[in-house]
Amino acid sequence: MGARKHNKAEELKQARKSTYFAKLNNVPTSPRKMRLVADMVRGMNVEIALHALQYSPKEASNRLYKLLRSAIANWEAKNEGKRIEDSNLYIKEIFVDPGRALKRVQPAPQGRAHRIRKRSNHVTLVIDSRTATQE
Repeated sequence: MGARKHNKAEELKQARKSTYFAKLNNVPTSPRKMRLVADMVRGMNVEIALHALQYSPKEASNRLYKLLRSAIANWEAKNEGKRIEDSNLYIKEIFVDPGRALKRVQPAPQGRAHRIRKRSNHVTLVIDSRTATQE
């Protein structure tokens, strides 16, 4: 590996150490429905987002609630002794990518068949501290 690639790889490794994220793969919900909930909490403080997800009537909000709790647990594992309330955590990035689509066939009248695509998605959630970005 060349020196430039090596330096870039080291920079990315250092940046990844200060990034706290959680991923959820193959969620059996369409990406469009999941994006509605993801857009609702993007940029929010973690405490407010937890409450918003907990009391949202959408089915996808339960999965995002657990994913946010997982990201917070990842943050706590690397920052032992710090309190979440003092660190001012917020949702830095959240994005929903399409996953595998299961293709099914449903019988239709007159010997025909309709294709049913059962869509899935992958969700990635990144949290960060507002105080760390300002310093």
